[in-house]
Amino acid sequence: MAKRDYYEILEVSRTASEQEIKTAYRKLAVKFHPDKNPDDPHAEEKFKECAEAYSVLSDAQKRAAYDRFGHAAAGAGAGGQGFGFDPNGFSNIEDIFDLFGFGDMFGRQGGGRGRSNVQRGADLRYDLEIALEDAAAGKDEQLRIPRLETCEECDGKGAEKGTSAETCITCQGSGQTRYQQGFFSVMRTCPNCAGKGQIIKNPCKKCRGAGRVEREKTLDIKIPAGVETGSRLRVTGEGESGVNGGPAGDLFVVIHVAEHDTFERQGANLYSAVPVTFSQAALGAEISVKTLDGEEPLKIPAGTQTGTVFRVKNQGMPVLGGRGKGDLFVAATVITPKTLTKEQRKLLEQLAEIEDVEFQDQSFIDKVRNIFG
Repeated sequence: MAKRDYYEILEVSRTASEQEIKTAYRKLAVKFHPDKNPDDPHAEEKFKECAEAYSVLSDAQKRAAYDRFGHAAAGAGAGGQGFGFDPNGFSNIEDIFDLFGFGDMFGRQGGGRGRSNVQRGADLRYDLEIALEDAAAGKDEQLRIPRLETCEECDGKGAEKGTSAETCITCQGSGQTRYQQGFFSVMRTCPNCAGKGQIIKNPCKKCRGAGRVEREKTLDIKIPAGVETGSRLRVTGEGESGVNGGPAGDLFVVIHVAEHDTFERQGANLYSAVPVTFSQAALGAEISVKTLDGEEPLKIPAGTQTGTVFRVKNQGMPVLGGRGKGDLFVAATVITPKTLTKEQRKLLEQLAEIEDVEFQDQSFIDKVRNIFG
């Protein structure tokens, strides 16, 4: 079956402009799209036919070959293949939006290919180490942040006052250039403007055309009570300034809580150890244990063994973003003195005489046997 004329398929004249061809294709593609014609078995074929015609007539080199040789021009392609549907006929995502009528949503009209250079500024990270006491109570911290800010001399435009950037003549402001390889189009970053779409002939002396300069800003932030290592505080809009009027990025402060000499933290709970003398462990006593807020009384019952853990309620860390506090868990460690006074030795010797050295407690003997096999 003979191929239909591409101009006839798109319902345009042979002198139609690029915009007329694009508009006609967009209209027909929407009309015959398979998703819009689920009950029409011929719609998909018509859609493919329109796509093939557009892939040829939208490309200046392919169109010139077609105008001269007709469908026979396909023989010049690799392997003698037909023109077919060239996915590179859509040079960028804007063409796809235009195809389905979404161009106006992005502030463009018809086939506009202008490139927006407005970019959001980069987010910044600041690592902050604080003491455990500061993590428990919260703290106001002053930070000095080096960052890129909009140049005041040129208002971020990069050009000297009284001048402005000019549209790149190589890419016509798109930031990309198209290279033809046979019947395929390849889009590359414009080498003349480095993808910016504009050329600054008179760059600002202060920022050297960059539109931003490096400065150090002092920020006051509040660290909430209960933060722990890995907590991130987001400070909106305090990252680097955007490019060409784009919004600023954000600053993320990452918290690192330093290790403490006394306490070990697990979530909202704190853990520590307290030394207990032999007489205190044997007879029982009331001692003082260290907390983040000072000292707290703790009752040691008679017969306390090394490793016994006591719970001191509400003496842990505050719950971040919540209510209440965790607990403090204190492990008792019975201390054996390395040196004894004469009086201490005499008293211990008297104790030894009255102790049951045979350890008649069968349960204790069984435990010893289990340890040594």
